[in-house]
Amino acid sequence: MTVTEPPAAPAPANAPAPAPPLAARASAVGGSPVRDILAVTARPEVINFAGGLPAPELFDADGIAEAYRAVFAEMPARALQYSTTEGEPALRAALAERACARGLVTSADDLLVTTGSQQALSLLAAALIEPGDTVLVEDPSYLAALQSFGLAGARIVAVPGDEHGLDPAALEELVVRERPKLLYTVPTFQNPTGRTLPAARRAAVAEVAARRGLWIVEDDPYGELRYEGERVPWIAAHPGAEDRTVLLGSLSKIMAPGLRLGWLRAPEGIRRACAVAKQAADLHTPTVNQLAAARYLADRDLDAHVRRVAGVYGERRDAMLAGLPDALPAGSVWTRPEGGMFLWVRLPSSYDTTALLPEVVRHDVAYVPGAPFHAGEPDRSTLRLCFVTQTPEEIAEGLRRLGAALRD
Repeated sequence: MTVTEPPAAPAPANAPAPAPPLAARASAVGGSPVRDILAVTARPEVINFAGGLPAPELFDADGIAEAYRAVFAEMPARALQYSTTEGEPALRAALAERACARGLVTSADDLLVTTGSQQALSLLAAALIEPGDTVLVEDPSYLAALQSFGLAGARIVAVPGDEHGLDPAALEELVVRERPKLLYTVPTFQNPTGRTLPAARRAAVAEVAARRGLWIVEDDPYGELRYEGERVPWIAAHPGAEDRTVLLGSLSKIMAPGLRLGWLRAPEGIRRACAVAKQAADLHTPTVNQLAAARYLADRDLDAHVRRVAGVYGERRDAMLAGLPDALPAGSVWTRPEGGMFLWVRLPSSYDTTALLPEVVRHDVAYVPGAPFHAGEPDRSTLRLCFVTQTPEEIAEGLRRLGAALRD
């Protein structure tokens, strides 16, 4: 017997129409897996290697609080008023001085202060990328950069590389074939792998960009957190890269992420375009935070603070490296970063770290699966571990739990 459904009742004549749909790009680009994992693992008993969170006990809370007190005591009206889009002159001057001390001639006028260096990525995407433009990235690459470029409608292509980073010869082949608008790279203590691009490859990347016509976006949030080895100069400091490299910096990892203070150093034309995009986004970065940071840089020794933080982080890296052989299955490999916050693990190919994560979380430990960091075909046996947030004792316990979860 055939059963016929009754026709749906017509909508009342005065029923509201459905709201218009979201933009296609908002549906096409997913949320951050790191943020999703942090929400799931917020229980205090979870040892969380997933987040890229600086250790809060190492913040110079007293020094930062004193800087705010001084600003409110001396210039309260200015601190609470609107400011210029480009940023407070005192902060830009202090940041320019730090860049000069590290071998890159920079003036305050070369800089645009941003609300965290993450905003700089959004501004650059708005200023440079048309829907359909090609953007080159490392493989794997920083998650939030993939989001920013994806929301701008970019076609994202990964540059092949090895354990030392991207391959300049492969970069040139892709530039010739794909005609990309820019290359995005985190060459020092990369997120997610922790690897550092050697000086010779940096020079080669600069040469390719100069000869082939390519913007380089060089993101450096971790470069000051070095535990061993010698500092490698920025790509922006290499001959040929001066007029085509945008260098991003941040106070999040060396002072405090809650200040939301970053900056970009760029040639005049692109810097001006980013300023216009920032005016449309938030007018300017909060005045009081900029003035407090400038006061801190004037009154305190940030370099000495960074050395203290790096010393602690180095011990925590060593604790994680010491515990990995017993925690991970035979055949696993991992990076040994000279600084930064992360290391990258590849388990045997039979492991799928995304599928395994719920079981791992049930053991009260967490990591970030590696698949979302890939612009192309993902390597599902990879994962990222952050080693700076927990003490060596907590790291040892977390790795014990991780090992038990992987065995189960």
